[in-house]
Amino acid sequence: MARSTPESAQRVRVMGDLTNRTGIESSPLADAMREGARAFTPNGGEADFKAFRGSLLREPQPVGTIPRPPSLGGAAKQAMGALTGQKPLVLLDKLGERLAFERTGTRLYETLIAKHEQEGSFDGGPSAAELRQIRDEELEHFHTLVRFVEQLGGDPTAVTPSADLAAVASMGVVQVVADPRVSFGESLDAILIAELVDHDCWKNLRALAEQAGNEQLHQFTQRAEDEEDRHLANVRRWVQARTLHGE
Repeated sequence: MARSTPESAQRVRVMGDLTNRTGIESSPLADAMREGARAFTPNGGEADFKAFRGSLLREPQPVGTIPRPPSLGGAAKQAMGALTGQKPLVLLDKLGERLAFERTGTRLYETLIAKHEQEGSFDGGPSAAELRQIRDEELEHFHTLVRFVEQLGGDPTAVTPSADLAAVASMGVVQVVADPRVSFGESLDAILIAELVDHDCWKNLRALAEQAGNEQLHQFTQRAEDEEDRHLANVRRWVQARTLHGE
């Protein structure tokens, strides 16, 4: 199995130095580009831009809506009743967010495992078994969340507003990990971003479940939060090991 080395990493960096022309100083047209920028006169100024943006903010449209459950069972009524003082459907919204994120997390680790199989790991990096364990736990979280959404009378296939926002915010992470040009070690940097978000969102969902008085959901979110704490600690350790060893 292929294994990255400091020498190979150095060769990549040297090749990058020879072909990277993103900086203006490497362009023979640098002076002309500067002159063109100085000569450009924008159509309108900062005040015009602020006025236009203000007009959009004064009439905002919601990102999305939550389908109202057609019927509420006992567990749903208890949860919704406890949250009436805030937003009656906030629990379903946040459950939908976690559900979508765990589905994406499962796919991210599937891609990471495939890269691990092709490239191997590095000193202090994860084993295939460790990655598979995280993948399996993410998938188990997803299936359990589906059941809780259904118990509350919700539709687990619906994209809630928070799920939509989370999906847009995490698009960069998905693009990085899915890019075949990005190495296994580089992909871990993007995975760390996802794990940091996942960690805090599970804490919030646990607090919401406790407030709603849903003991089963609270116990599940506590277990999931403990597992996500371990995921985050592992990924932090792997990223640090790769950085310190110059992989």
